[in-house]
Amino acid sequence: MSTVLLAVIAVILCVLFRILNVNSQPHKPVIYGRDRNFIENILFIAPFLNEPYIPTRLWGFSGHVQTILHSLIGRVRCPWPIGGRISLILPDKSTLTYDLYEPLGSEHEDDVTVAICPGIGNTSESVYIRTYVHYSQRHGYRCAVLNHIGALSSVPVTGARIFSYGHTDDFNYMVENLMERYPNTKLILVGFSLGGNLITKYLGEERKRPKNIIGGISICQGYNAIDTMVYLLQWQNFRRLYLYIMTDNYRNIITRHKRMLLNPEMKNRYSLDETMIVSAGTLPDLDEAYSRRVHSFASVAELYKWSSSAFYLKKIKTPMVFINARDDPIVPEPLLPIIREFVSSHDNVMYLELSHGGHLGFYEGGLLYANPVTWLDRALAALVGGLLMSHHKCSPKPAPDAAADLGLSDDEPDLIKSATIIYKDPLEKVPQKL
Repeated sequence: MSTVLLAVIAVILCVLFRILNVNSQPHKPVIYGRDRNFIENILFIAPFLNEPYIPTRLWGFSGHVQTILHSLIGRVRCPWPIGGRISLILPDKSTLTYDLYEPLGSEHEDDVTVAICPGIGNTSESVYIRTYVHYSQRHGYRCAVLNHIGALSSVPVTGARIFSYGHTDDFNYMVENLMERYPNTKLILVGFSLGGNLITKYLGEERKRPKNIIGGISICQGYNAIDTMVYLLQWQNFRRLYLYIMTDNYRNIITRHKRMLLNPEMKNRYSLDETMIVSAGTLPDLDEAYSRRVHSFASVAELYKWSSSAFYLKKIKTPMVFINARDDPIVPEPLLPIIREFVSSHDNVMYLELSHGGHLGFYEGGLLYANPVTWLDRALAALVGGLLMSHHKCSPKPAPDAAADLGLSDDEPDLIKSATIIYKDPLEKVPQKL
């Protein structure tokens, strides 16, 4: 074998090793928060959050591969959960649907409904949603999945709009309908990506919400749409490529329903130019040509600010858990300090930050072939249980010793001290790492 060929092979292997990041090692999630009792309740139900997250060995340490596989394949051996579709006609004549799945197990006495808001343009038919619903059903939870207006090709658009980044009314209509059907159920909200932004904004808005809502979980949201778009417009780490794909998907939804969304009346009412919409190369271009006009905003920046959960965080009173990965190519690490600071200055909230996982991937186990159930699926089921436990205030009884102020007993493991946790009290200027 010639020296040149060996050199070429060596270069290819180096590039592959760098892209796949195979030299990385598993790490424990870093937990941010100041409310030790709340965190202890969560860790008591989900002790594996103290353990290293172990991605699939050959490719799981790459945020790109995790993200791409999540988008193309979703989950391994994904089941089809059995449920029914609910259709609602809204005051603006839009047709809103959500899918309802009854629990398959009976692990607890409480009636618990998990209200799920998928990512941008996703629905109950998305593979990652189906897997999580099936796993959650088997843990005894009822699930309701919002289908973003316009995202299902089988459901026609009957009003003058589709979903948007910050429009929480659709989610609220689903919640109200659930309350009519199950007035005594306890509601836990779960949002993926854009859905995480929507449920966070929903819980921080000044609006009437059912008292049945006992918690929320947000996964892989960007918090601030203005800052997120600045990073997505950059070519670094191939973020501009992801932005192009998201733009194309959003544009396809608009053009699929053009008979309702781009008819002459709509064009005249909102000054829409179909050529600008079809030729838009980025989400800001598409939002300038379509979204901000239909939703009556003077500028795209105004639309993004209204849509961003970051501006509603401080008004949230409901217990919440947030999850992000540092290698997420769509939500880069510079966007994460805002949530670290928020949970470090408020009670009943915690933030899990993982080194790996990509955007909604979190595949784990195996050398090449990942486990059928991801770390995220397991974590969400456990976090729902932790929020339920925190609601009932049934954390382990404190022992009369030095562990009492942490809510720990002699009979239970010291979950707090075995985790990588960063606390910050209001009077502390520097976080304390335990």
